[in-house]
Amino acid sequence: MAETALAYESDTLPGGTVDTVVIGGGAAGLNGALMLARSRRSVVVIDSGTPRNALAAAMHGFIVLDGTPPSEILKRGRQQVRQYGGRIVFGEVVSAAPAAPSPEGDLRFTISLADGRALTARRVLVATGLRDVLPEVPGLAEHWGHSVVHCPYCHGWEVRDKPIGILATGPASVPHALLFRQLSNDLIYFTQGTDLDADTRARFTARHIRVLDTPVQEVIDDQDGAIAGVRLTDGTIVERRVLAVATQMQARTEGLEGLKLPMEDLPDNMGHRFASAMAGITEIAGVWVAGNATDLTAQVGASAAAGALAGSHINAVLATADTAAALAAVQATTN
Repeated sequence: MAETALAYESDTLPGGTVDTVVIGGGAAGLNGALMLARSRRSVVVIDSGTPRNALAAAMHGFIVLDGTPPSEILKRGRQQVRQYGGRIVFGEVVSAAPAAPSPEGDLRFTISLADGRALTARRVLVATGLRDVLPEVPGLAEHWGHSVVHCPYCHGWEVRDKPIGILATGPASVPHALLFRQLSNDLIYFTQGTDLDADTRARFTARHIRVLDTPVQEVIDDQDGAIAGVRLTDGTIVERRVLAVATQMQARTEGLEGLKLPMEDLPDNMGHRFASAMAGITEIAGVWVAGNATDLTAQVGASAAAGALAGSHINAVLATADTAAALAAVQATTN
């Protein structure tokens, strides 16, 4: 799916070396930057303005902010980071790689942007999020984020009681169907060539979930542009108002190859992510990851929490490095 950047006012890129560069300005990146800025760390967020939930009308499942448009949450987040001295720079990272360490041996990274600008940082937080890959069914992508949904917790209440179709993409679509069955009594499971064993078919029958094995050829709109249903390959038209898809989820890795971050594949070909441990630590010294780039199922609240944890851990590591450098300086003058 093509992505449209949501532009906003950009801060200037600072000179010199900053404590941390955050790549990605979603919930994880902004909350990580907030923790660092409140700890009086120099932090710059590089954000391309292409959040995963850009097309969604509202964010759900996060207490207090439930129902808030994603763009409004990000706008507030940028304001809050800035009020503590953090900078938000609108731009696209094209390369990120380790650089020569400082004279004291502290780590350094160079981040280059598409417009030729560059930044040096002591530590890096990757919060680039992920990209949802939809099946190649004509007419499907045009309704993404509205009548074509993927998450029963993000969109379920809004599509309750509507005729829902599950477009199967693999084994993960089976539990997906059961979750959407909680939301509507009118559910059809389109197998789309995937395997569905007899036991699963019996379970679906018990829950009054219809199964259709004839493939979906295209999505059909009504005169108002909303989904009216789907046309099968045999010409049959099946009325549906909502289509649910377990997408393939791919961490956004563009421009980050130089960091050599290890990747992990999800089972059943459901996608890939950056590998990380507690607090977003990676195998690459000085680099952390947070949010959907490493936890593909995290909603906004979980991503924000992961960003805060990573940010606080980065600050602690920097404090240790600062102390080591200060001690080395004292010892150099007394020897």
